Amino acid sequence: PCGCAYYMISRSLGPEFGGSIGLIFAFANAVGVSMYVVGFAETVVDLLKNSAIMVDEMNDIRIIGCITIVLLLGISVAGMEWEAKAQIILLVILLVAIVNVFVGTVIPATNEKKAQGFFNYRSKIFLENFTPAFRDSETFFSVFAIFFPAATGILAGANISGDLRDAQAALPKGTLLAILITGLTYLAMALSATVVRDATGNSSSIINHTTPVICNGSTAVACELGYDFSSCEVEKCKFGLMNNFQVMTLVSGFGPLIIAGTFSATLSSALASLVSAPKVFQALCKDNIYRALHFFAKGHGKNNEPIRGYVLTFIISVAFILIGDLNTIAPIISNFFLASYALINFSCFHASYAKSPGWRPAYKYYNMWLSLMGALLCCVVMFVINWWAALLTYGIEFLLYIYVTVKKPDVNWGSSTQAVTFVSAVSNALSLSGVEDHVKNFRPQILALTGSTRSRPALLDLAHSFSKNYGLCITCEVFVGPRSETVDEMNNAMEKNQLWLKNKKRKAFYAAVACDNFREGAESLLQASGLGRMKPNTLMIGFKKNWRTAGAEAVQSYVGILHDAFDFEYGTAMLRVNQGLDVSHIVEAEGLYDIVFSCILARQRDKAVIMSVCGSPPPQVAKMNEKLVEASLQFKKKQPKGTIDVWWLFDDGGLTLLLPYILTTRKKWKDCKMRIFMFNMWNSCSYLHLHFSSLKELQEMIEPFRLHEGSKDADQIRALQKEQPWKVTDKELSEYHVLSSYQYKQNKKFILNPVLKEQCLTYLFTLLTPCRSMPIARKETISDFLYMAWLDILTKDLPPTLLIRGNHKSVLTFYS
Repeated sequence: PCGCAYYMISRSLGPEFGGSIGLIFAFANAVGVSMYVVGFAETVVDLLKNSAIMVDEMNDIRIIGCITIVLLLGISVAGMEWEAKAQIILLVILLVAIVNVFVGTVIPATNEKKAQGFFNYRSKIFLENFTPAFRDSETFFSVFAIFFPAATGILAGANISGDLRDAQAALPKGTLLAILITGLTYLAMALSATVVRDATGNSSSIINHTTPVICNGSTAVACELGYDFSSCEVEKCKFGLMNNFQVMTLVSGFGPLIIAGTFSATLSSALASLVSAPKVFQALCKDNIYRALHFFAKGHGKNNEPIRGYVLTFIISVAFILIGDLNTIAPIISNFFLASYALINFSCFHASYAKSPGWRPAYKYYNMWLSLMGALLCCVVMFVINWWAALLTYGIEFLLYIYVTVKKPDVNWGSSTQAVTFVSAVSNALSLSGVEDHVKNFRPQILALTGSTRSRPALLDLAHSFSKNYGLCITCEVFVGPRSETVDEMNNAMEKNQLWLKNKKRKAFYAAVACDNFREGAESLLQASGLGRMKPNTLMIGFKKNWRTAGAEAVQSYVGILHDAFDFEYGTAMLRVNQGLDVSHIVEAEGLYDIVFSCILARQRDKAVIMSVCGSPPPQVAKMNEKLVEASLQFKKKQPKGTIDVWWLFDDGGLTLLLPYILTTRKKWKDCKMRIFMFNMWNSCSYLHLHFSSLKELQEMIEPFRLHEGSKDADQIRALQKEQPWKVTDKELSEYHVLSSYQYKQNKKFILNPVLKEQCLTYLFTLLTPCRSMPIARKETISDFLYMAWLDILTKDLPPTLLIRGNHKSVLTFYS
C-alpha cells in the first residue's frame, strides 16, 4: 500500500504510534525536498558566483530553489509515469557522473590540479585522511547529522509500493541492491585517497628542491609530494577536501559531467521525496485518524494522485528553502528520520515479542534483539546529534499519541500492541489461578441476567456501579428455542451488544447462550462464565413482575435459577423497581429510547427547553409508559442527597453490607449515606407485632394458584398434586402463614414492609438480606407461587429495592 513506512508502523504498533510517526515521517520527507533543492541551488550559485550573481549568494539560493521546486511539482502532478521517466533519465546521468569520478582518479594530475590538492592515488594521503580532524567546533555526530540524509532513501521504494506491479518481489530486491550499490560507491569515494585536506590552489606553491624543507604539521603529506601549503595552517585556504565543495569536479575526468551528476542526484532525491511525502500523508489521512486532515485523503485521476498533498508539501518545502542553508536543514531531517527508523525497528521487535502467528519474517538471519538494538541506537544518536531537537520530536510524538489514544479511532489492524495485550491478559489470568482467595481481596464479580444490553438498563447500570473499573461484570442473555433457529441471532447479538457496551463506556462483557429453555441457559452461564479467578461470584437478576400471568413453567424456571445460583456458590441480588425493568418493547422502536432519554434529560435541566430539544413527540412516545423509561434511567444519573437503607436481618457473610458500601464510593452515589437496620433493633419494637394487614393481601394474591383440596380424599389430593405440583396446598398455608406461634416467626418479614414505608421517608434505595427460609424458598417445601407472593408483598410500593443474600462465605475482614 501507499505510504508504506507509515503503513508498517501503524499496522504493527497500532494507530497511536502509527498516527504520530506518520505525520512526522511525511513532514520529514517534505523537509527533505527542501534540503535536496537547496543542495542543487548551492551548486548552481557556486558555479555562477563569479559572473552571474543576481542579489547575493543567500538570496540567489532561495530564488533558484523556489524556481526548481515549481518545476519538480509540475513533474510530480503530471503523474507517476512522468516521475518514473524523469527518474530513469536522472539515474543514467548520475551513473555516468560516478564512472567519470573513478576515471578521473587514474588520469595523471596536472600541475594545476596538484596545486588544488589532487595527486592521484597515494598511500600517504590515504593514511592521513583515514584519521579524523574535525574543525570549527564540528564533531563526529554533527558531521553525521549532515551526511545521514544521504542514507534516508532506503524507504523510497516502500513509500511508493502501492504503484508497483509486484511490490512483494520488487521491494526487497530493489532496496537491498540499492543499499549494496550505494554503500560500495560511498566507501569507494571516501577511500579514494587522492586529495589532501588543504591546498592553496597557487601553482607557485611548488617546492624548490634545491632548498631543504622540513615537512611537518597538517600539510606534511603535500610537502613530501613537492607542494608547500603551510600557509593554510595560518589562514583558511580555498582548496582541498576540507574547503572545496567542488572537489569532485576537480578529481573527475570531465568536470561538467560532475555538475550534471550533482544536479541529477539532488533533483532525483528531491523528486522522490516530493512524491513520497504526499503519498504517506494521503495514506494517513485515509485512515481518518486525524479527522481534521481527512480533506487531504482525496485523490485524483486513475492513479488516485494526492494533488492536495502535493500542494501542502510544496508549501512546507518552500518555507524551508527560504532558510537557504543546507547545514541547518540537514540535522532537522536526520532527527525526524531517525525517529521513524527507531519505530520501524521497534515494530519488528514488538511483533516478535508478541509472538503473534501473523508475524512471519522470512529472512532467516532475522533476530528480534537486533531490531531492538537498532531502535535504541537510533534514539541515542538522536540525542547525541541534538538533544533539544530529540526532546522536541518525542514531545510532539507523545502529544500526538495522547490525542489518538483519547479519540480512539474506529480501526482494527491486528496490531502487535493488541497481541501483547492478549498475551499479558492470558499471563495475568494464569498467574491469578495460582493465588488463593483471601477475604481482603474479595470483590463482587457480577453476572447480570439483563437479556439484551439495552433491555434492562437499570439492572445493568446498578451492576456496573458495583463492578466499575474494579471488578468483572458480565451481562448475559439466553436465546430460547431450537439451536438451529437461534444460533444466528445469538452470533449477531454478540458483536452488536459488546459494541454497544463499548460505545456507552460500560466496562462490562456480554455473554449469550442458545438453549431449549431459559433455566438451562442460565445454568450454563452460571457454570461456564469467566476465566480462572476472573469468574462471577454474584448473580444479579430482576424481579419477575409478571409472575401472576407468566405461567407455571416460567415461574418455576425463575425460582429454580435462584436455587441453582446457591448450588453453584453464588451470592444473589434481586432488583425490584415498581415501574418494572424491561424496556425492550421501547428499544424495538429504532431510536425511540434515545429520543425519550434526551427529552427526560432536557426536562430535568430546564422545562423551558423541552420543546427546543425534543420538538413535538412522535406518535409512539405518546403511547409508551414514560415512567418506565424514567425509572430505567435512575441509576445512570447522579443521585441526590439521601440514604441507602440496609436492613441486615441475618448474617450472610457480609455481602449485604459490602455492596451498599461499594455504591457509596462511586461518584454518582457519593452524596448518599448508609443507614443500617439490624434484626435486634426492630425485633424489640412492640408496634411491629400489630402489622398483619399484608396477610389478607397475600391470601388474595395467591388465590388463583391454590390447589383447593377442600373435602377431597387423599387419593384425589395426591392426583391433583402430581398433576399440578406448582400449586399452593392448604398445608403450606396453614404451616407457614396462618397458624399458632409459628405464625409470627414466618410473617415478620411481611411486617417489615409497612415498617420500611414508615422508616424510609428520605430513602433513595433499600437493601434487604433474607433470613434462612426467606426470601429463598426451601426446595420442595414452599410453592414457587407462594414464594413469589412473599417477595411481591415484601417489596411492594417501596423505592428501588435490592434483595441480597450471600452464599455464607465471608467477604468482610470483620469475619477474618
